Amino acid sequence: MDFRCPGESATPAAPTTAVTSVPAAPPTDHYAENHGFMVPFPLHGERRCEGLAAVGRVQRALEPLRERGDFDPESTRSALTGLGYAVGKVRSYQDGPTGVGFLIDAFPLCVEGTMDRKSTQADAFGGYPDHPGCDRPSGGH
Repeated sequence: MDFRCPGESATPAAPTTAVTSVPAAPPTDHYAENHGFMVPFPLHGERRCEGLAAVGRVQRALEPLRERGDFDPESTRSALTGLGYAVGKVRSYQDGPTGVGFLIDAFPLCVEGTMDRKSTQADAFGGYPDHPGCDRPSGGH
């Protein structure tokens, strides 16, 4: 039996990506191996349900701003801290003339996304390998 979050359909959604074939030999540039630390952890089980709920709250809080064309990072931050996230754990930034990006560090739950004229997008994840917190690590080896 698969784990489902409350309110989630019992019928799994159709995959949104096509299956691709695996190359016969591994790549020689080691890009994926060297940058794996920048790939966020997916959420599973109850933590996934918490992430989906957080994404829904964030989208509902930001939608009124988007509808009235308020793409000020401070307005976005204020709306997100109004959900109960600590001021020091919410970052927002200008993303073009009519867009805002944001990151909520409620580690081990992280929520990031964007808001622009067309939509409000958010995604929840569980942090990064070998890195505390929710900000995307930089560097490499």
